Amino acid sequence: MNLYPFLFEPNKFTLVWGSEDWDISAIPNKESIIANGPLKGKKLSQVVDDYAKRLMGRKVVEMYGKKFPLLVKFIDAKDDLSIQVHPNDELAMKRHGCLGKTEMWFVVDAQPDSYLYSGFNQPISKYEYEKRVEDGTICEVLQRHNVRKGDVFFIPSGRVHAICGGIRLAEIQQSSDITYRIFDYNRPGLDGKPRQLHVEEARDAIDFTMYPTYRTDYREVINKPVAITESPYFTVKIHNITRSFHRKLFKYDSFIIYTCLSGNCIVKTRANSYFWLNPLNFKDAHRSCSVSLQAGQSCLVPASMADLDLIPDNESGVTELLEIYIDNKHFNKI
Repeated sequence: MNLYPFLFEPNKFTLVWGSEDWDISAIPNKESIIANGPLKGKKLSQVVDDYAKRLMGRKVVEMYGKKFPLLVKFIDAKDDLSIQVHPNDELAMKRHGCLGKTEMWFVVDAQPDSYLYSGFNQPISKYEYEKRVEDGTICEVLQRHNVRKGDVFFIPSGRVHAICGGIRLAEIQQSSDITYRIFDYNRPGLDGKPRQLHVEEARDAIDFTMYPTYRTDYREVINKPVAITESPYFTVKIHNITRSFHRKLFKYDSFIIYTCLSGNCIVKTRANSYFWLNPLNFKDAHRSCSVSLQAGQSCLVPASMADLDLIPDNESGVTELLEIYIDNKHFNKI
């Protein structure tokens, strides 16, 4: 059958500090369900299994097999999240048999004086780390960043971090749910019991290097994509559009995700054939199709349909979108 851009059912989870909306997820028991078209009601993993190359792209399938490699979510932090770290691929595979977790944050909204933690503000040893966790002073050696709407942070595996209260952000990450919780302010979970900590596991996962900067600098440009994250795991560009905008992205041989941050728009694919997959397979020709994307929603465009137009609703002013894909030129760096 012909594929089309997918929308997904709401997938919200309540936590002790706030809530998360998992827009696009193939994590077991937290998986996205398709909300539109002939495949409505199917789990994302089922569609990946049935249409892997056409959906994800040949290069992505060669790299990840029939496992969708990314997770896109919105995080609404009413209170501070725990101080935490994520393992890299090697350590996660050794301990848990899964991918590690590198991620990035785009701040969608932030209350005045809100902040988050990312990285260290001074060199510390593993011994000092353990003592500061024990006496509750670990936050004193973390770099605190005051934030506002539009701020971007890249969080590679191994970087200690925490989102704090009053922040709503979009998070793009590897498809992994492995988190080592270091410090949780001695608060109980939703069940009234203390949440589990992973102090020893985290010690071996942490990158103790102090870096000169942790925030990503970029300049917004109207009607021009601006790269805000480029890594072996995902590339993210920000679009601020006021008019119809054409995107032809076959060269990446990857699925494309559009996450709408503000305004609304139509994502309309152009009619073509899957020549990139099989130049002689004319039966795979398809008509153009479109989906309407609202603020707070994400859609998944199959790799075989990565020739499309972004058409904003002019009445909503500037429509702000994240464009997410995997650039295969980085695969030799993983």
